[in-house]
Amino acid sequence: MSSRAPVILTKFRNLGEQMKKIVKMSLVAAVAVTGLTTANAKPLEEAIKNVDVSGTVVYRYEDRSFDDNVGDSSSNNYKIGLNLKSKVNDDVSAVTRFLVAKPNPGGLQADGGFATLDNTTTGDKNPEVTLSNVYFSYTGIANTTVNVGKQGLTTPWTVAVDSDGNEQTGTGILALTSVGPVTLAAAYFNQTNLDVSGDAKINGSETLGDTYNAAVNGIAKNSDSFTGVPAQLDGAANILTVGAMANVGPVALDAWYLDMQDLFDTYTVGAAAKFDLDAVKLSVGARHTELEFDKKVNEDLAKEDNSLTKIMLGLKAGIFGANVNYGWTDKQGGLAALDNDATTAMQGWTVQLNGFADAQYLQVSVDAQVLESLNIALKYHQLDKDKIDGATGTREKDATDTETYVQVTYDMSKNLSTYIRFGEQELERAYTKNGDVKDAEGTIGRLQVQYSF
Repeated sequence: MSSRAPVILTKFRNLGEQMKKIVKMSLVAAVAVTGLTTANAKPLEEAIKNVDVSGTVVYRYEDRSFDDNVGDSSSNNYKIGLNLKSKVNDDVSAVTRFLVAKPNPGGLQADGGFATLDNTTTGDKNPEVTLSNVYFSYTGIANTTVNVGKQGLTTPWTVAVDSDGNEQTGTGILALTSVGPVTLAAAYFNQTNLDVSGDAKINGSETLGDTYNAAVNGIAKNSDSFTGVPAQLDGAANILTVGAMANVGPVALDAWYLDMQDLFDTYTVGAAAKFDLDAVKLSVGARHTELEFDKKVNEDLAKEDNSLTKIMLGLKAGIFGANVNYGWTDKQGGLAALDNDATTAMQGWTVQLNGFADAQYLQVSVDAQVLESLNIALKYHQLDKDKIDGATGTREKDATDTETYVQVTYDMSKNLSTYIRFGEQELERAYTKNGDVKDAEGTIGRLQVQYSF
């Protein structure tokens, strides 16, 4: 470690303390301008003491370079998440989450993902601060938590909070209660941001290598009559979900059901277990998800069954580790998650399974914990899928996308983590040039730094 490392670490720690002080001082100032008298000084001091501050600051540089400049990109990405939890009384807490994240041209936060600045075409800009969560949490009943208000969508199909990705939010009520080894969950939301956040938009546009933002091939008819225009999930649609989680010995089990008003219903079941065999530690897991649309969304979209099944195996022996994951989807459709990072999906870096019909996905990785703070990993991902023509919806068999990359992760401290990725991506029959269908090959790279406080 260089001689500057302790100085840098000290600066980051001081930054965290300063941010907490600034937040608390801002709360004091906000109350003070309303005419607070000295008689209220002690109650205010006690209130500030009951405010917990946490969050993350993330910077990411992303670069992709392909043959014929197809799909080239280079960008600086930023996201800050600030969480404030204030104790109202012994049973109630007020929770808020503020983001410096992806803006919406309309003035309101879009999907809570990175604020991305393309450094090849635009100059430096300042992202805006938005309010992502504001809800009350009630814990007055033993082993029970009830959240009411604008909050993250805590389901296996969505991502409620993500330090370096988009987030799904909604307004409603979520209840969790534990009865022995079983935890029961139920939630109802009358409004969500699923119209702008996530990866399950109906009929989105085609991108490089048929990697659909909307997973068109999961819901389009298998014919040449597909001519839909981009349309999104309805953010005003109600969502109802129930779930149960239990631990039986070394095995963790869960089962969930979710219904989106007038659009689809879906269920998922999963199991995971860990075994410590002294010199070797094993982990196994499996999940199956089914999703079915209630009716035709429009004339170009049929009622189809979607499913995604995946199996995960992991091994740890000394400083070495290995993982093999395999997943597949139904012939009719593979849309099983509302976000590609969700539990019901199967995500790599640039290659993922969610939304691709009749597809198989293999993930293999090996790593070595060289030092307590340094990990080196090699990862290979391969997706075999039906290629979908974005104009006609026709499926072409056996297109293969792969990515291979090395990742070096360095944790300078518990609250400061950095990783570098570099590798290559190959996409079969990805684009057309001079009338010829060509494969896309290129290099992909990333640098990310995350500070947590």
